[in-house]
Amino acid sequence: MVIEDFTLEELKPNQYLVKTAVTLISPGTETAFLMALPNTPRKFPMYPGYSNAGEIADVGRDASKFKVGDRVVSRMNHASHVVADEDGLVRIPDGLSFEEASFFALGSIALQGIRKTCVELGESVVVLGQGLVGNLALQLAKLSDGMPVIAVDTYDFRLGISRKCGSDFVFNPTQVSLKECVDDVTDGKGADVVVEASGNPQAIATALELAGRRARVIILGSPRGTSEVDFYSAVHRKAVSVIGAHETARPLHESSHGWWTEQDDTSLVLKLIDKGLLETKDLVTAKMSFLKAEEAYRQLTESKDKTLGIILDWKNT
Repeated sequence: MVIEDFTLEELKPNQYLVKTAVTLISPGTETAFLMALPNTPRKFPMYPGYSNAGEIADVGRDASKFKVGDRVVSRMNHASHVVADEDGLVRIPDGLSFEEASFFALGSIALQGIRKTCVELGESVVVLGQGLVGNLALQLAKLSDGMPVIAVDTYDFRLGISRKCGSDFVFNPTQVSLKECVDDVTDGKGADVVVEASGNPQAIATALELAGRRARVIILGSPRGTSEVDFYSAVHRKAVSVIGAHETARPLHESSHGWWTEQDDTSLVLKLIDKGLLETKDLVTAKMSFLKAEEAYRQLTESKDKTLGIILDWKNT
């Protein structure tokens, strides 16, 4: 990992120059790409990041939606300045910090996955993996009236944060029989919804095992490898629905106002954070200068038992 200078491209008429305040590292995707795991590009150099929060510094001659000084988020990378199209920017609510706003992208990814669960009031929801996306998915499942919502992870550190964020139950499968625990808190029925958010291909079989009859299993985390599943017993006999939830599978189902788009979900996530309905502050383990980015990635890959979210600070560039 290196930090390098670059030359800004000239603004097109409908573009904006954004001076970055902070960027949030996406731990699962970015470390998987860094380590060239299966189902990643495995091409270098690459310029990662898609959770940029900053301030408009210059405006193209035909751009009118934002003005200099407006605070915005965009799916642009880790850089001191970025150039973005008008439709790629979303305004940050007044009073919401850059740091909180930087969770917009991971929140949007989690939200489209939870929308695909179609969870109803009183349905039990298990979320496997309590990284950033898994934790946000858990919170959104609870906001969608899932009951109980159950967090699963192999790190007690993460489960402690999940409990603070509203999980009804937390289970570490290295310490308990996960199937027995889930059956116990779902009155022996198994989970109505299981969200696989770890990206571990072996966890897909676990998700199917925990699912009850006619349950929905949502593959939210991108599997980094192949999975082995007995479809007869795990899917066919139980009438389980398996739903892929990569966020590029948009637009989602039609709502009363139209199709749910990435911008719709981004705006909603920012509003939920602003209203205190989606917790992000507890998800930040550290905030570091961008100059310490190498250390940030090292922590995310080597200290998963005590590291969750890391924000890079660009405000002093």
